[in-house]
Amino acid sequence: MNVLSDSQRQIIRAIDEEAALSQWRDWKWQMRHCIRDLDTFERLLGVKLSEKQRRDFERTIERFPMSVTPYYLSLIDTDDWENDPVFRQSFPSPRELEVMKCDMLDPLSEDKDSPVPGLTHRYPDRVLLIVSNMCSMYCRHCTRKRRVGDRDSIPDRAEIAAGIDYIRRTPRVRDVLLSGGDPFLLSDGELDWILSELRAIEHLEVIRIGTRTPVVLPYRITDGLVDVLKRHHPLWINTHFNHPRELTSSSREALAKLADAGIPLGNQSVLLAGVNDCPRVMRALVHKLVCNRVRPYYLYQCDLSEGLSHFRTPVGKGIEILESLIGHTSGFCVPTYVIDAPGGGGKIPVMPNYLISWSTNKVVLRNYEGVITTYKEPDSYEPIFCDRDCENCELQLALGDADENKALGIEMLLADHDKTISLVPASNERHARR
Repeated sequence: MNVLSDSQRQIIRAIDEEAALSQWRDWKWQMRHCIRDLDTFERLLGVKLSEKQRRDFERTIERFPMSVTPYYLSLIDTDDWENDPVFRQSFPSPRELEVMKCDMLDPLSEDKDSPVPGLTHRYPDRVLLIVSNMCSMYCRHCTRKRRVGDRDSIPDRAEIAAGIDYIRRTPRVRDVLLSGGDPFLLSDGELDWILSELRAIEHLEVIRIGTRTPVVLPYRITDGLVDVLKRHHPLWINTHFNHPRELTSSSREALAKLADAGIPLGNQSVLLAGVNDCPRVMRALVHKLVCNRVRPYYLYQCDLSEGLSHFRTPVGKGIEILESLIGHTSGFCVPTYVIDAPGGGGKIPVMPNYLISWSTNKVVLRNYEGVITTYKEPDSYEPIFCDRDCENCELQLALGDADENKALGIEMLLADHDKTISLVPASNERHARR
């Protein structure tokens, strides 16, 4: 069991003098004591805001509430709290009230692409299912700020069941992403029910879960939760680390439990001005992630949601970060940099330019060092003619699993499942005369 830091001991005693130190690792205790007001924030951290900062705070939370777990609060460096990346992701800023002309309430058109409440069907073969509207922390850069603190839109079991029924009635859907809010703030039993209902759908191949609990509430990853998850493979989990300092001993323990349960882990970072818009910061983050068996999956350009303009960087900053990663670290450490297209167009990958030019017979490329080279195209390439009759394809469209039980040689004669009765040399004259 991890030993509590001095900051954590100070905070738990300030919350409740009678609390046992072991309660710190109880995720429900953490949720009951989330910090939602300025007085508690100042008292627990031992900091003092100016009158202007207090007025700005009050104005901001009238529209965008604050909620921070004691655990995540304890990560703030009180010696430089205003510049701390944890503080900037969790504490309200008056700049959130600045709404630009380009800002949108629902920039990704999730509500418009919703055939049933709580479900977004944007891509042909996969859907997003909102199963919770609760978050352990209100991230200041959340793309769904329109829903933060909205207790009137919490999905109940009937709404979730309607979304599951849509998946059941839509055979082309092979992949579902459970999101919210945070799915892991549901009880183990409720999550088990959802996963059981989904796993019973024959055409559904993959279930994914998006959660930030390993970052802001790692104690939620209990042995009981992991036992539930293990019953529903294949299951994939994406989490949301934005800065290396978020990878603590507690978060590492949570990630290890999930990875040891055979669950592939990915990470989706958002590029945030003043938090991680630095090549060295991002390189340190991806290296820490892979050391904890988490694959850097996406690096998101910050969305055009209302109140996020102070977090947005130029796209060129993201390209600069990729240039610092590609070739300079392992390929699996490099996330895909994407812009989630406004209006619901989906994720668009954005990459540095490595293809310089091309002609009929050659392409000109450059590598991460700036070395320019050529690749020779084939002199003659004749694609296999396709008549678009996929069901009767005799070409490459054999998509079933390969037969690992195919017998060879004498094994064919001995195998009961093989109808071969003799092996005849290809040069046999008698057979050639037939």
